[in-house]
Amino acid sequence: MPSSFDMTRRAALHFLAGAPVLASTVSASAASANAAPVAPSYAVTTPIHIHSLSLRVRDLENMTAFYSAVIGLDVLSVEPDQTILGKDGKPLINLIKRPNDELDDPRTSGLYHTAFLMPTREDLGRWLIMAYMNGVPFTGFSDHRVSEALYLNDPEGNGIEIYADRPHQGWEWRDNRVIMGSYQLDLDNLVEGLPHDGTLPYSAPSGFRIGHIHMRVGDTQLAQDFYVKASGLDLTALIRDDSAAFFSNGRYHHHIGANIWHSRNAGQRPQNMSGLEDAAFSIKPELMDGLRQRLKTHGSDIRETADMLETLDPWGTRIRFVAS
Repeated sequence: MPSSFDMTRRAALHFLAGAPVLASTVSASAASANAAPVAPSYAVTTPIHIHSLSLRVRDLENMTAFYSAVIGLDVLSVEPDQTILGKDGKPLINLIKRPNDELDDPRTSGLYHTAFLMPTREDLGRWLIMAYMNGVPFTGFSDHRVSEALYLNDPEGNGIEIYADRPHQGWEWRDNRVIMGSYQLDLDNLVEGLPHDGTLPYSAPSGFRIGHIHMRVGDTQLAQDFYVKASGLDLTALIRDDSAAFFSNGRYHHHIGANIWHSRNAGQRPQNMSGLEDAAFSIKPELMDGLRQRLKTHGSDIRETADMLETLDPWGTRIRFVAS
């Protein structure tokens, strides 16, 4: 749920260019290295949560450089036609080389953004400082009550959110719906007291994960049918005009968002288009039988291996459930 980009808010960061370091002169990377390990983010402790996703990319070398040097993922494996990146040895993004693909069209179903979750608010502030000092262009900033978020695009136009959650014990729920919103983010407060480290390549801290994935869909009711009735997630929020719906497991604010802001009535996702190829959930092994039965009852076709179920969402995107 990004807010519109406000140049006056971006101007609030200008103090970074010339102001003295406000706290320690220790670099952010060194500070992270010396910090005590943090507990796993709440988003990835629920029985079902985001595992990874795959993107079709037209320029594999450029996209690999961006996700490693700017987003801070580690390159885990390299093949001629794909690169797998992740953190702590866990794959998060699979970039698939498709140089002849058409550029992704926001009017189609597909990826709205990938939301990378920082383990702490300080990590989010450090990344913001690094990105600003290196001229990374932003598309928005938002305070969502449950989280604080920065928005940008990758070099091929895929949306990205970098965010940090507020403690989940303080989230407000009403009738089993979490209270979220989009408010002005206090950028000055986010970076206050942090060193001005613009070092590239950036390395994300341990615990950096994909917290949620936001999809472009053609119909939010169809999205509810798939993610609630078939996949077993809970509806956690619904924008009043039904233009966006949010789903999660374990009372997380959302693991999946689905909106029709640009893609109302979109049909099957076109083949040979860059952008989202597939998305994967981690799921506790003991939940696989129930998932299998729900998918069959829903009428979904299933491909199954020893530790994975794969199906298609209503718009033809592959959705995988990995027992882990």
